[in-house]
Amino acid sequence: MKVIAVVSAKGGVGKTTLAANLASVLGSNGRRVISVDFDPQNALRLHFGIPVDHFDGVARATVSGDAWRSVMFDGIDGVTVLPHGALNEDDRRAFEARLDSDPHLVRAALDSLGLEANDIVLIDTPPGATVYTRAALLAARFVLNVVIADAASYAAIPHMERLIQTYAVPRADFIGYGYVINQVDIGRNLTKDVLKVLRGALEPHLFPGVVHLDQGVSESLAYDTTVIHYDPLSQAAADLRACGDWLDARLNGQVSLPRSVA
Repeated sequence: MKVIAVVSAKGGVGKTTLAANLASVLGSNGRRVISVDFDPQNALRLHFGIPVDHFDGVARATVSGDAWRSVMFDGIDGVTVLPHGALNEDDRRAFEARLDSDPHLVRAALDSLGLEANDIVLIDTPPGATVYTRAALLAARFVLNVVIADAASYAAIPHMERLIQTYAVPRADFIGYGYVINQVDIGRNLTKDVLKVLRGALEPHLFPGVVHLDQGVSESLAYDTTVIHYDPLSQAAADLRACGDWLDARLNGQVSLPRSVA
C-alpha cells in the first residue's frame, strides 16, 4: 500500500477538504483508495455522506480494542472511509497516550487491513506537531504538505519540514514529500507576490499548479460530497484532478509533470 499523510503546519488551509477531494479524484481513476481521518475534529466523513450523528471511527475502535476494519465505510467513487470517531475527554486522553507510547500504531493498524501494494491510503491529520501527525508521518511513504499563499503559512513551512525530516525521511521505504498551494485567489496582488516566493522556495517539491479559491468547494460540503461531484466543471475540480495526476506520478517515481500557470 502507498500511504500518504496530508499535513499542514497551521490550520485554516483547507487541508481536510483537499484530502477528501484528492481521495475522490484518485478513486474515480480506478484506484482503490482508503481515506483515514486522524484529526480529532472528525470532519473528513462529512465529505463522503457519513451522517453527522455517526460516532464510530478509528479512535473509538482503538480505545475499545476493535480492529480498524470494523469502522470501514463505503463512500463515493469507491473510496473507503475510516472516520476518526467521537470520543469523550477521558477516551481522547487515553487514545493520545496510546499513540504516544506506541507511535507505530497507525502503521500496524493499516497493515492489518490486508491492502494490496498499489492501494492508496490518505491520512488526514490535525495541523501542527501532534501525536497524530507523528504517527501518520511514521506510517507514510509520501507526505503532502498543504499551504496557502500568505505570510503565516510561508513562515510555518520550516516547522513541518523538521517533522518530516525527523519522522519520515530516514525510513528506507519513504518516497518523498510535496507541497500544494491551496485556496488561491489570483485576483489579489499580494497573493501573486507570495506565490512567486513560495514557488522559488519549494521547487522541485511543489505541485506545478495551484488549487484556486472556489465557492463550489464550500458549497459541496453543505451537500455532504466533494466538489468533484458537486461542480465537476469548476476551476477547483480541474485543479484537483491535475493535483491528483501529479500526486499519482510522484507515488510512481515520476518527479514532476509539465508546469502549468495559475
